[in-house]
Amino acid sequence: MSNNQVKTIPNDIGWYLSGFCDGEGSFNISLRQKTDYKSGWQIVLSFNVSQRDRTMLALLKRYLGCGIIKRRRDGLCSYDVTNPNAIQNSVLPFFNKYRFQSASKKYNYQLFSKAADIMLNRYHLNPKGLREILEIREKLNPGRGRTRKYSIKDVLGESSTTIRQVHR
Repeated sequence: MSNNQVKTIPNDIGWYLSGFCDGEGSFNISLRQKTDYKSGWQIVLSFNVSQRDRTMLALLKRYLGCGIIKRRRDGLCSYDVTNPNAIQNSVLPFFNKYRFQSASKKYNYQLFSKAADIMLNRYHLNPKGLREILEIREKLNPGRGRTRKYSIKDVLGESSTTIRQVHR
């Protein structure tokens, strides 16, 4: 979806979907161990929304033109976009036009968008860029209940406190 494709979305639908995602959507940066990667890690950006009813998820998929809908083990349905091209060409242009209203979602989107730009430019493939993505990831979705399978320490062998002190 290019900026021209975003223009074809009716404004009432675009704002409705954006508002829905403002409350229910989530931007994430995941890590997967990969022995065939130079750094040993694959970075995966994802946008997702989970609901019991598939209706809103199907609308998102239709208007964003990407992603998958799957049923999770807990009975919820999940709309997920993890394809880097789809994130760059569909998700980001959509939310750049239909901006979030809540401060927390604006903040998370800003971080996610920055991470997507780093990855688009393949900067994450060098140690400095990888560190930058990991630092962004630490700031994303702050609060209680946030769990991560892997930490900065797992990837870089350092504590997050050490990393923050290095960059002050």
